[in-house]
Amino acid sequence: MPALTDRGVGRRIAYYRSVVRPKVTQRQLADAACVALGTIRKIERGERGVTDATLEAIADALGVDPVRLRTDRTAAHTRVHDALPALSAAIATYDLPDDGPARPLCDLRAAVAEAARWRVAAQYTRIVRALPELLTELARAYHAAPAEDRAEIAGLLVRAYRSADAVAYKFGARDLSARLIDLMRWAAPEAGDPVLTATVAYVRTETFFAAQAHQAGLRALEQALDAAPSASAAPAIAVRGALHMRAAVIAGRANDDSAATEHLGEARTLADRVPEDVYWGTAFGPDSVRAHEVSVAVSLGDEHVARALDVASEWKPPRELPAERRSGFYIELARAQLWAGLADDAFESLKVARHIAPQHTREHPWVREDAARLRRLKRADSDTLTNFAEWCAAT
Repeated sequence: MPALTDRGVGRRIAYYRSVVRPKVTQRQLADAACVALGTIRKIERGERGVTDATLEAIADALGVDPVRLRTDRTAAHTRVHDALPALSAAIATYDLPDDGPARPLCDLRAAVAEAARWRVAAQYTRIVRALPELLTELARAYHAAPAEDRAEIAGLLVRAYRSADAVAYKFGARDLSARLIDLMRWAAPEAGDPVLTATVAYVRTETFFAAQAHQAGLRALEQALDAAPSASAAPAIAVRGALHMRAAVIAGRANDDSAATEHLGEARTLADRVPEDVYWGTAFGPDSVRAHEVSVAVSLGDEHVARALDVASEWKPPRELPAERRSGFYIELARAQLWAGLADDAFESLKVARHIAPQHTREHPWVREDAARLRRLKRADSDTLTNFAEWCAAT
C-alpha cells in the first residue's frame, strides 16, 4: 500500500499520544505498535511517510480509530469487511487449492503461531490481511504432504481456521464463521489430537451464541467434556477448564443458575492446578476464571449483577492476560455497571476496553448498545461520549 506523507498524520499521532490516558511516550508507542522508535519520531516530524499497516498498528496502540489519523478518512473496519471475500474464497477451495509453492513445515508452524498471537491480541486487520494466502498454502501443503506430516499440518489448519474465525465472528460474518467451524471439525480428527478436538468444541459454541440456542450449546459442551481427555497433563487440564468456563457462561444465558455455578466451580478447581497460560490459543488459569465470574454474573443478570461488581472491586485482569480477554472483562463489567445505575463507571470501563483492544471493542455489539444507552442517559462530558458513540457506530 502507498505511504501517507501528509505532515498532518504525524501531528495527529503526536496529539493522540499526548491525550490518551495514561499518556504515552514515543518509545512506549513504538513498543506497543511494534514500530522502530526512529520511525515514530520521523513520522511525527513529517520526515517520512506511513503505510496503512503501520498507521493501523499505531492507531491500535493509541486506542483510536485509524480514521482519526489518516487523511483519506477511510475507516479501518471497512478494510476488514472488504477483505472477508478473499477469506471466503480461500476456504472454498480447501480441498482443491491452486497449484503453487508451500513453505517448509517449520515456517508454516511459525506463521500459524503468529496468527494465533494476533488473535489473542485482537489484531484483526493483520489476521485478515495474512490468512487468505496462509490458508491456501496450508491446504496445498496438506494435500501434497507425505503421510507422516499430514496430521501435524491438519492441526495447523485447525489453528489457522480458528484465527480466521475470530475475524469472521467478531465482524458479524456469521455464515463465514460457521463455515470455518465446520472446517475445524473436519480437520481436527485428521490431526489425531483429542485436546485440539476439545478446543474446536469450545469454538463451536459461537454458533449457539449467535442463534441464541443456549440450552443446545450447553448440551454440546457437556458432550465435549465427556469426550475430552482426562485432566492429567497441563494442556488437558486447561482445555477441560476452558470448556467448563464456556459452559458456565452459556448456562447463564440459558438462565440455568445451577449449571452455571457447577461449571464455574469445576473451572475454578482445575485452574488451581495450572498457571495462567495460553493453550492452543485459549487462555486458562486462575485469572481467566476470575474474569469469567463477571461473564457468568452478567449472563445470569438480576441479583447476580452485584457479584460482577464485587469481583471488579477486588480484582482487575493483569496485563499478562490476552488483550481480547481483558477488553471483554471491561465490556461485560460496563454492562453490569450500567444495569446498576453507575453510568459514569460504565463509560470509564468502555474506554478502558477500547484502550486495551480497539478493534475488539468497536465491533462488540454490547458496546454499541451500551454506548447508545449512555448517550441517551448522560449529559455530562457529552462531547467525549458522542465521539465514543460515533467511533463504535452506536445508534
